[in-house]
Amino acid sequence: MPSDPSKLKIVKELNRSDILFSLARLPATNQLFVGSSDFAIHSLDPMTEGKESKQFTGHQSYVAGLTLAGDQLISGAYDGRLGWWDVETQQSIRMIDAHDKWIRGVEISPDDQFISTVSDDMVCRVWNAQTSEMVHELRGHAPQTPTRFPSMLFCSAFSPDGQLLATADKVGHVVIWDVQTGSELATLDAPGMYTWDPKQRIHSIGGIRSLAFTPDSKRIACGGIGQIGNVDHLDALARIEIFDWQTGERTHELAGDTHKGLVERLVFDPEGNWLFATGGDHGGFIKFIDLEKNEIIKQDKAPMHVHDVAINEQHDTIYAAGHGKVIVWELKPDETTG
Repeated sequence: MPSDPSKLKIVKELNRSDILFSLARLPATNQLFVGSSDFAIHSLDPMTEGKESKQFTGHQSYVAGLTLAGDQLISGAYDGRLGWWDVETQQSIRMIDAHDKWIRGVEISPDDQFISTVSDDMVCRVWNAQTSEMVHELRGHAPQTPTRFPSMLFCSAFSPDGQLLATADKVGHVVIWDVQTGSELATLDAPGMYTWDPKQRIHSIGGIRSLAFTPDSKRIACGGIGQIGNVDHLDALARIEIFDWQTGERTHELAGDTHKGLVERLVFDPEGNWLFATGGDHGGFIKFIDLEKNEIIKQDKAPMHVHDVAINEQHDTIYAAGHGKVIVWELKPDETTG
């Protein structure tokens, strides 16, 4: 039975004392791995009451990216290191110095062959997921903004067909790469997601924080925040722009009229029925968008700023991690009797 976003509801809410920046889920289970502000990775099942979480320790800063490759958990952190862990024993397999600055995210290709890492050193590196051998070093983002302040490389995403990798930065610049060759295929720009205050604060904020390819790999969705009046706060509407990456045409501009803050995660329904977005500022939000009709199917507040999500195989249960909480949403149709 297909998922039904209009039936969205929270079925579990787990309070925590830390900030969770990343999340990975063990397939076919409720078992989650969450990357924390306490420098550890915690293993937990939010649907099991009273069960103590287990910890993977070894990073020296915030754990900003997590993914699973078979029976190995792969983590990236603000310490610039990339770690491989045995899921069963919680023991470290290896830890490497992957980047010179903060790692912002870790993603895995659909075939589990490659992982990508992005960092404030403005480099995306592609690694063999099993051996940790570096496959590509991708340099397509300027280290400084147009006003000569340090830029940031926030996110990456593989296409569903596994042939493409997209990367995006603070000023709204996107590069599309060929995964096999490491060559640059196209560039896009969404400058509406970058705010520069040249007067009071001499400071910039924003950037593309999330990317997702459509199921047919022909378009790319970019998530961030609109133009900000006060750059000391995330005080602007969440923003999504969608492009045909081959022609450069922007096909959708979804500024919204309700929720403020960053779009931290974007996920397409595999059947193409909806696009899911979540994130936040001090609070959080969740919304489902029908791109064909260009309208909101369902939107609601989240009980925290959401940093990362995982979705089950049926696409009817969403696990989310963020500021002080883990929550579980369901979007299941109402049961009927014949």
